[in-house]
Amino acid sequence: MVGPLDLFADVRDLLELGGPVVRILLGAAFILWVLIMERWLYCRRELPRMVGRIQSEWDARSDHSSWYARQVKRKLVSEATREIRGYLGLIKALVALASLLGLLGTVTGMIQVFDVMATLGTGNARAMASGVSAATIPTMAGMVVSISGLYPILWLEKKLATETSKLNDHMITH
Repeated sequence: MVGPLDLFADVRDLLELGGPVVRILLGAAFILWVLIMERWLYCRRELPRMVGRIQSEWDARSDHSSWYARQVKRKLVSEATREIRGYLGLIKALVALASLLGLLGTVTGMIQVFDVMATLGTGNARAMASGVSAATIPTMAGMVVSISGLYPILWLEKKLATETSKLNDHMITH
């Protein structure tokens, strides 16, 4: 059975083998998931209140069909869309950044390999192996972080489209 101390030792080893880029990736992944959790909590707690407030504000209006009423509707839906989007742009940027950081780790690891080859020649496979692991681990870590952020992005975009559509539908029928 794997205990928590074994897990921490494995993570420590991964951070050491991957080099400094993996540490940066770990920080980016932490920020990414804090922002994703914030958006998830927002959608669970604040979004229903905001939608209810907007719908009651619209229902309180006596005029629903004039040009001015349509502009008020556009303003309300636009404000809701901006609120729902929140950190979505930053989340997308962090997902893209994780992939690029993984590639940066590949480049720095290969530079280590070429440095060892230039210094010791191609006969020292053990020295080259550390550079190869420093090249592959950041790539893998970058892909894991990026792929793990894609599903929440899709979920948030779907939630945005659904809530915007609900608001538009509610405001048309009333």
